[in-house]
Amino acid sequence: MGSSVRELAGATPATRDRYVDLLRVASLGAVVLGHWLMAAVTPDGVGNLLAVVPALQPLTWLLQVMPVFFFVGGFSHALSYRSLLRKRPEAAPGAAAVSVYSAFLRARLQRLLRPTMVFVLVWGAAALLVQLLGGGGGLTGVTLRMVTQPLWFIGIYLAMVACTPPLLRLHERYGWGAFAGLAGAVVVVDVLRFAAGVPYVEFLNFAFVWLAVHQLGFLRADGHLRLRRPALLAGGGLVAAWALVAFGPYPLSMVGMPGEKVSNMAPPTLALLAHGLWLVGAVELLRAPAARLLERPRVWRTVVAANGVAMTAFLWHLTAMFGVYGALLALDVALPEPASAAWWAQVPLRLALAAALAAALVAAFRTFERPATPAPGGGHGPLAASRAPGTGPLAALGATLCLLGVLGLSMVGFNGLLDGRTALLIAIPVSAPAAVAMTLGGWLLVERAGRGRGVR
Repeated sequence: MGSSVRELAGATPATRDRYVDLLRVASLGAVVLGHWLMAAVTPDGVGNLLAVVPALQPLTWLLQVMPVFFFVGGFSHALSYRSLLRKRPEAAPGAAAVSVYSAFLRARLQRLLRPTMVFVLVWGAAALLVQLLGGGGGLTGVTLRMVTQPLWFIGIYLAMVACTPPLLRLHERYGWGAFAGLAGAVVVVDVLRFAAGVPYVEFLNFAFVWLAVHQLGFLRADGHLRLRRPALLAGGGLVAAWALVAFGPYPLSMVGMPGEKVSNMAPPTLALLAHGLWLVGAVELLRAPAARLLERPRVWRTVVAANGVAMTAFLWHLTAMFGVYGALLALDVALPEPASAAWWAQVPLRLALAAALAAALVAAFRTFERPATPAPGGGHGPLAASRAPGTGPLAALGATLCLLGVLGLSMVGFNGLLDGRTALLIAIPVSAPAAVAMTLGGWLLVERAGRGRGVR
């Protein structure tokens, strides 16, 4: 792996925006570290450190960095889609557009879904075995329920990919107006939710909030966040978030808290969008010094290596965390009361063990994060397979099924796999077997479309 990383780093074109790669790795790394630190595990269950020590909740204004990842996604998706447009085959305009959309969708989804499907299948088989043997209680049951929670991010990201082409066209026509339209939709949804009490309307903000942040990535790709705008974005977002929390119905924490009636995360709120503006502006202000740092070969090689395994590490980081706690309990190591002096003293050990186990899991599963090798005879280039008839609808249907499946699985988990336990996906009850079936079926459709052969 070392030589390949060195080759990739050495082959980096001068035009590549290395800071975006750093932000991608740093944002996922911050989420992983945040989850490891926030988990307050005792022999009786799993709590949240921020609920135990509410004074720590302001830290989420720095550590809740998922908006940065979606912002980076928007930037990358814009560049990728435009690159495919420049390479599109000579064809009728409508056929060429479908061809480019199909190629874009498959290229992004295959790299994302392969490590995700391995995670789902491995954990699904483990959960089935545990429950057939009569297990599933205590920390094991908690693990089976919670280990899938990060999949919500995969589901939302799938939607970002699918929506890139139409929203990019809106951006190219209206610029900041397209972002303003999505932000306005967030405001309308929250007014209907909190002032009018309209049921279920809040779930629309899963789309509007994250698509608005994603749209900021388009603006960055076209150079609209330069000069003084990052400072205005950071300052305005921070002031708006503070005002909404201080005078509105929004909680202080930018992550979900146990027992709270309102969460800024699930579903997202206007306060979270303001938080996203503050973070995007802040990271853009750090762009110049970070770019100078990334010119150092050793630093850049580290970023390249981390990017190659970032999604695998994200998928398996809770597995590593619960594995460490399970081992400590099995060895009769006392788990101190969360937030006590002994608990804080044990933090470095738990983090080191979790990092070591996560590294072992990454070594075992990182191969599935590598780009797919084109099928023999399938043509050359990213647009080759997309010329086969029917590949576009197959890829779109597969993306939709995967979106619903991974979101459902993030909510219901694997505990109760055999007893019909369900969770509400918006207003629809979804069981774990149904969620796995949708995810697997969607992935197979994406893979079939990617081969582009034998499709009718």
